[in-house]
Amino acid sequence: MQKYISFLAASCFCSLMLLSPNAIANEKTQVLMGEKTVTLEGQLPKLTQMAPGFKVVDEHFTPVTLSDFKGKTVLISSVPSLDTGVCALQTKRFNSEVSHFSDDVIMLTISADLPFAQKRFCKVENVDKIKVLSDSVWRDFGEKYGLLIQDYGLLARAIFIIDAEGKLQYQELVPNITEHPNYDAALAALKTIQALQ
Repeated sequence: MQKYISFLAASCFCSLMLLSPNAIANEKTQVLMGEKTVTLEGQLPKLTQMAPGFKVVDEHFTPVTLSDFKGKTVLISSVPSLDTGVCALQTKRFNSEVSHFSDDVIMLTISADLPFAQKRFCKVENVDKIKVLSDSVWRDFGEKYGLLIQDYGLLARAIFIIDAEGKLQYQELVPNITEHPNYDAALAALKTIQALQ
């Protein structure tokens, strides 16, 4: 139990360090898009609390909700657009990593790309082990997770891990969306969270 509490405390500290000062002050969160500062709509969800439910669509425009993965540990990789280099590499990285985990772990990539574009990307890049989902219809995920970039309609780059009980145990909001997330930290956290289930 002590190990679990220490991990959560470390995760909370790590996540706060990754946010802009404005986010900590409960103001509008801002991140960089290259050298330009952009504002995110909404607030990031709170760690150790129940993760907000959301509704997105798959490649067939079929609704998919967080509750569809009840009882699973869920890693969510949020990217602005699969048609950009960093987003493509991030998606392919998690697609290759998911096979190192049990079937109790689900990995999702969520972007605001249309399902048609996502389907094409997955086919060309052989992304077939993770679920690639679109927030283009309702913007529900982006709004509830505080990731919708104001005036752009894209999602900021972020990683979330939700445990089997539905609680948010890890998050990283990447300060500059043109840069990669901390893959090693996210994967290490995922292993720890899964081991404690």
